[in-house]
Amino acid sequence: MPNLTLLRNRGRMRLPKEANRMDRIDRAIIACLQYDGRMPYTQIAAELNISEGTVRRRVKQLTDDGVLQVVAVVEPKVLGWNAAGMIGVTVQAGQIDDVARQIAQFPEVSYLFMASGEFDLLVEVFCRDQEHFVSFLNQRLQQVHGVERTQTFMILKMYKLSYRWGEAEPPTAHAPAA
Repeated sequence: MPNLTLLRNRGRMRLPKEANRMDRIDRAIIACLQYDGRMPYTQIAAELNISEGTVRRRVKQLTDDGVLQVVAVVEPKVLGWNAAGMIGVTVQAGQIDDVARQIAQFPEVSYLFMASGEFDLLVEVFCRDQEHFVSFLNQRLQQVHGVERTQTFMILKMYKLSYRWGEAEPPTAHAPAA
């Protein structure tokens, strides 16, 4: 059985230490893993014309620095998360960071953003069913100190669920090494 505390903590992205120092090779490795998160390091190395050790070392560094997470993405309904929604949250002045820290602790929250516009925070939530969603909203989220109001947008049908940011296609074979 995996350590669930460790797994939950891995899901929280921290600010990358060295994101601005990524080079062409780092970006190409990330593109390969976005295309197929299980792509063997030997295949990535062959595609990029670099050594497997270089791939392994860079993936470890990108992971350690918080730049990269390699995870399984599963259709939420398959796991029993049948009620999804986006919640706009208006926060008392000067409380955004404190409120965000509290909301980030809820396991139902998959994404949490500070936003411009009508809401201070946008929260993506997955719950077992509508009853769970209502309970989460009324008994937990709206009870967070600093939350002034919320507006809920239930997701009725999901047309796309993707986590491919930046380059979505693998680089061409034998890209020149930097």
